[in-house]
Amino acid sequence: MTLRSLLVGTGSALPRTAVSNAELAARVDTSDEWIVERTGIRNRYIAQPDETTATLGAEAAKRALEAAGLTPADIGLIIVATATPDNTFPATATKVQALIGTPNCVAFDVAAVCSGFLYAVTVADSMLRTGAAQHALVIGSETFSRILDWEDRTTCVLFGDGAGAIVLSAQDVDAVGHEGPGILTTRLHAEGQYGDMLYVDGGPSTTGTVGHLRMQGREVFRHAVTNLSSVLGEVMADIGIAPSEIDWVVPHQANRRIIDATAKKLGLPAERVVVTVDQHANTSAASVPLALDQAMRDGRIQAGDLVVLEAMGGGFTWGAAVVRL
Repeated sequence: MTLRSLLVGTGSALPRTAVSNAELAARVDTSDEWIVERTGIRNRYIAQPDETTATLGAEAAKRALEAAGLTPADIGLIIVATATPDNTFPATATKVQALIGTPNCVAFDVAAVCSGFLYAVTVADSMLRTGAAQHALVIGSETFSRILDWEDRTTCVLFGDGAGAIVLSAQDVDAVGHEGPGILTTRLHAEGQYGDMLYVDGGPSTTGTVGHLRMQGREVFRHAVTNLSSVLGEVMADIGIAPSEIDWVVPHQANRRIIDATAKKLGLPAERVVVTVDQHANTSAASVPLALDQAMRDGRIQAGDLVVLEAMGGGFTWGAAVVRL
């Protein structure tokens, strides 16, 4: 028998307010055609003042628990991946804990921007397999609209708000290699020297302000395709699989052109790649679990499927994971 972290439930949450490209063009010097051609984005959701990273994360967590058939009292670990916490401290994870009614447990945040969910999954998997908890909530939740410069049309059109969550459960499975359910492998990377290509120009220890997102889009695109292709190759090599054996890839939903270029570089057919960037825009750490939940609930991803998750974000940080559902 092998102890693995099984993905037993997913959930997601979006703010009440959807904003189309046409609506955005009414306040920013842009157009639907310009945004779609360069990014594939057609819509995004923007949080209202009463909607925060914690409240969206809690809503997604409740739906994931319901899908898993568990209660808040079953959870021993909560990790929230976010670059837009409700407060500098306490951790947003502790706010989620209070909102969903989970009793005393381990709760903390992970900050790796768009790769945050992959980092959080890796940490949760390690903790579950060492006995720190039986069941874990791993959440990606963001309110990026709070840190956008709405005068900068090259960045403000790209992002949206939302949350996604999964429940992982430590279970013994009678399986070896890439057979049987559970998280099979994860790989993480960081290259801090590229931090000035995608960053926020504020922070408690520097400016004392929240700041705004800044990005060198062309450079980010180039690094994203290279890094994501590389890390996907790594996780496939880890468990000895070829691209033809992958049922689904759930990529970070930043830009349709990045998604397509990465898939093409690895020889992955487009029909096996989950794409939601047109609906939600880039929701940073929330984008992978949001897309995963949508594909699970609409029936595309089913039990037994071999699924690859991948993302790259500011830092630069990037990573990938392979899970058998």
